[in-house]
Amino acid sequence: MKKDRHESESQDLVRVVREVKERLIGRSETLCLAESCTGGLISAAIAAEPGVSEFFRGSVVSYSGDLKVDILNVPRSALQVHGEVSLPVARSMARGARALMRSTWALSVTGIAGPTGGSADKPVGTVCFALVGPGIEELVGKCFVAAPSGPQRQDIQRQAGLFALELLLRQIRV
Repeated sequence: MKKDRHESESQDLVRVVREVKERLIGRSETLCLAESCTGGLISAAIAAEPGVSEFFRGSVVSYSGDLKVDILNVPRSALQVHGEVSLPVARSMARGARALMRSTWALSVTGIAGPTGGSADKPVGTVCFALVGPGIEELVGKCFVAAPSGPQRQDIQRQAGLFALELLLRQIRV
């Protein structure tokens, strides 16, 4: 029987979480998250795996700009100039989470999961990522396309969650 895209991505997410766990524990390093458009999906995928307390410090799900400012220390000017879905805001979210949770690595995700909220500049599916760690700040912007059938929002969230963890894996595999 052929696997559908959702099932395949879910299995990929579990596989990637397990590799992240193995590598971070092996390196005695920690991870924290700052999630916006994924709404805690990445945190939930990590927390579903036993033994993650050895490396996972926690997560902030900050949908509102005020929480990004108040909890993650995102400069209000970055929100005003670049908007909540931007690389500068993603970087500030990751930096703020890393400082707040005293973690080796911080990963942030902010974007437009849809089905509404997009614009010509930032269409639905636009997601900005930041990875901040020892001597590393990597910023990536992507635009995901949802599957033609099924729930668009959850599809974009799953793709973004998988991409975020793979971004981390590329750095910790070296």
